[in-house]
Amino acid sequence: MEFEDRIKDEKEDIYILALESSCDETAASINKNGLEVLSNVVSSQVDLHKKFGGVVPEIASRKHLELLLPVIDQALEEAGIGFEDLDAVASTYGPGLVGGLLVTLTAAKTISLSLNIPLIGVNHIAGHIYANFIENPDIKKPLLCLTISGGHTDLLYFENLRGYKILGRTIDDAAGEAFDKISRFMGLGYPGGPAIEKAALAGNKEAIDFPRADLGDSYNFSFSGLKTAVMNHVNNEEQRGNEIDKNDLAASFQEAVVDSLASNLIKAVKEYQVQSVVLSGGVAANQRLREVIGQRLAKHKLKLYYPPLELCTDNAAMIGAVAYYQYLDRDFAPLSISADPALKL
Repeated sequence: MEFEDRIKDEKEDIYILALESSCDETAASINKNGLEVLSNVVSSQVDLHKKFGGVVPEIASRKHLELLLPVIDQALEEAGIGFEDLDAVASTYGPGLVGGLLVTLTAAKTISLSLNIPLIGVNHIAGHIYANFIENPDIKKPLLCLTISGGHTDLLYFENLRGYKILGRTIDDAAGEAFDKISRFMGLGYPGGPAIEKAALAGNKEAIDFPRADLGDSYNFSFSGLKTAVMNHVNNEEQRGNEIDKNDLAASFQEAVVDSLASNLIKAVKEYQVQSVVLSGGVAANQRLREVIGQRLAKHKLKLYYPPLELCTDNAAMIGAVAYYQYLDRDFAPLSISADPALKL
């Protein structure tokens, strides 16, 4: 029997096993009708990679192999269902580290084939976006979404939950990538975002006036020049024999990133008549970013939404949320689907 014969309609409950391993978190979840999360199990490798100052792909892939089956078993147990109850299986297939992507994608293919249920390939960045709707399913649309992570910085326009338009994206470094690189340069450690945010709390955000990229009427972003400006400032001060206040440096750098992100977002708010604004991605956890954007949106009588911290970082529940809408659209993947480490939205 072809699995198409078993596909349910939108009136029946749909149970999806979702898998995620694009970087250094091994995750599995059970989603009921997309936005109801019955379980969301995440096994992080952050402590394992800290001593290297970043994720080591080969080590991450081997750890995913070790952790995936126990994580899947735990997700099913916490949800109170078995493999026989599943209507589909979903996996991130990009972007990310190819070795990690292959682990869960291969597992998902195996489950799809053995249970004769649909296989759904999900874009990791789309997952971060849909994490918002798990926590706040009634967010009014149309809306703008600013998604910010280690590999992506995208500004999107949504008319509904089954489609979006890309307004702008980074032309060089992503915001999260800039945080990681500057944190490493300053010797603050990994992951860079939380390290810089912590240092910035004790610093003066107006101590150094770092540049903001001006890309004209475009909604695109650029952080490469800012990163270079920080490095040049440090090198110039050291040559003059001046002591570097790392807290002031972190606060000033963070403020430049936040201002660039917020300014582009508000420019879009003025052009598009939206009813809501949401943040997504790992950098969405930054408290200063939330504060600044929230204050600026208040002037336009708009509320800012963002996922809880556990849904800002990589997880499988967000993958299951996207997968549900792909299920409704019969957007299934063939068993020949490949991991795409450079996948775009």
